[in-house]
Amino acid sequence: MPLNLPINDDPLDKFAAGTLYIVATPIGNLNDITLRAVATLEKVDIIAAEDTRHTRLLLSHFNITSRLISCYEHNEIESARGILELLKSGKSVALVSNAGTPTVSDPGYRLINAAIAENIHVVPIPGVSAAITALSASGLPSDAFYFIGFLPSKKSKRRERLEELAGLPATLIFYESPRRILEVLEDMKGILGDRQAVLSRELTKTYEEFLRGKLSELVAELASRQAIKGEITLLLSGDTTDIAVSFEDIASQVADELSKGQIGVLALAKKYSRATGMSKNKLYEKILAMQLGMEKKPDLEPTASEKGENTNG
Repeated sequence: MPLNLPINDDPLDKFAAGTLYIVATPIGNLNDITLRAVATLEKVDIIAAEDTRHTRLLLSHFNITSRLISCYEHNEIESARGILELLKSGKSVALVSNAGTPTVSDPGYRLINAAIAENIHVVPIPGVSAAITALSASGLPSDAFYFIGFLPSKKSKRRERLEELAGLPATLIFYESPRRILEVLEDMKGILGDRQAVLSRELTKTYEEFLRGKLSELVAELASRQAIKGEITLLLSGDTTDIAVSFEDIASQVADELSKGQIGVLALAKKYSRATGMSKNKLYEKILAMQLGMEKKPDLEPTASEKGENTNG
């Protein structure tokens, strides 16, 4: 489709009835909203918001008076049923989150899936995303990146997730809260190594900040502050191991540790995944197969001398 569409060719007029619009909103600076987003929010019958109080401030700023209803994570299944009925009756609905693009670490996934299942037209109205905004100014490689969002809050689960990500060569993108960012950075340093990192805070807002450096340097900087405030998007360089390591390269070491029986298969997989960057799951499969092979291997036949036989006849 050509970019120079006639001004009067308005897709909103064509699909307004019974359509679900996924509308991106600013992550801080209200001027970042798109003209198409404003037009959509003005024209739809209903706006489904993650937090109606938050969205009402945005709508008031742009003098938008469309009806507002709630669709947040804890009532998403229930509210999705009501929204689907509205869509089926011919009403147009815009889904918005508190900031950025809906469903990216925000509610909306269930509603969109349900709408698709009912053959309801779903139209994205693109705009700001904190992950892409931070990546664009990070200085880290952007040809390949992996969006993780929020890590598990429980330390053991968080460390396990980081171990799974250890071997990825792509830039890693996380969302994190200021109250636990130091703990997360320490975990990352311990599991992923002292990688190059970029911490962006309060994107597009008055106190926007980018901190760039090794994980250890970011820890030292943040630890020196009296308080850490604002929404955080954290980016890490991917695995940059230059020397490709195959399982054959470490097989003898693994076999030696297995024979000692002091460490289990899973623990070995985690250990060598961190050391080599190889997939923990693939290592687990190979080490388990090695262990089973060692258990099934028959004892060597004793020599004639061990049997007490006279080999000279």
